[in-house]
Amino acid sequence: MSDCIFCRIAAGEIPSDKVYEDNDILAFRDINPKAPVHILVIPKQHLVSLNDVASPDEALLGRMMVVLRDLAADQGVSETGYRVLSNCGPDGGQEVDHLHFHLLGGRKLGPLG
Repeated sequence: MSDCIFCRIAAGEIPSDKVYEDNDILAFRDINPKAPVHILVIPKQHLVSLNDVASPDEALLGRMMVVLRDLAADQGVSETGYRVLSNCGPDGGQEVDHLHFHLLGGRKLGPLG
């Protein structure tokens, strides 16, 4: 999708601070971090949110969870703890209409709500 910022980042049209990439998944540091470790993990294929995920996407989402786990270890937060978060829709706080997961850690995180 040409007007989606995350699609443009995945295509290499917009630079990012990449920390992981394979054929289907890209992970990069958030430009407005909310914690010392704040990484966004996105599928390269355009899915708006979890509402768009279908059965054929199950393997991709499973791989994304493994990437998130591995990144937490690589960033040194797997032992102390981290948060994985995905906002869905405007009331859920989703600002970019492309499925993405936030990996947050590196300090004690407060409760959500």
